[in-house]
Amino acid sequence: MNQAAKYLSAEERRGMAVKAVLELAAVQNPADITTTAIAARMGLSQGGIFRHFSSKDEIWRAVMEWVATELYARVSTAAQTAASPLAALEAMFMAHIAFAVEYPGIPRMLFGELQKTESTPAKIVVAALIEQYGKLLAGTLAQGKACGEVDSTIPTDVAVSLFVGAVQGLVIKALLLGDMECMTRGAAQTFALFRRAIRRSL
Repeated sequence: MNQAAKYLSAEERRGMAVKAVLELAAVQNPADITTTAIAARMGLSQGGIFRHFSSKDEIWRAVMEWVATELYARVSTAAQTAASPLAALEAMFMAHIAFAVEYPGIPRMLFGELQKTESTPAKIVVAALIEQYGKLLAGTLAQGKACGEVDSTIPTDVAVSLFVGAVQGLVIKALLLGDMECMTRGAAQTFALFRRAIRRSL
């Protein structure tokens, strides 16, 4: 370990742990990631990592908190810079896909958390992200209906589910093929189908 690494703050160490988990999740089943592997990736002993986290669940929660903050920031920024509600939805869709391609371990972690029957700190964070993201989508769809871009007869909750499902479909296909870049290749056509489904007929 170099001298600079020895004097990192607690917050910087926690950030290193998040980065280590994301890197490991990109190449293996997240359920198989051990605290020993995380510590080794950080250049620490296993005991060293527990000076910053009380448990593995707390590490997972920190990772999901970073994911929630970063993903929401990217999609909301994309929406804010778009010229219209439909353009905002497309920008959000593309930003989400780009995020999944950049961090291929995240979809595996998200699916893993949602499949758990018990409540965990990380699962609670994921549920809050889904709710927050859904509200952003619903608000954008409402703007689209108000300005006449989106069909006012389409139930907003159905359109939100369709949007999220389209993203998930691309992610699942990429995971099955072992080719995360196929999400990028399929994103434009997939969003075009979504847009056709919700756009107001002229």
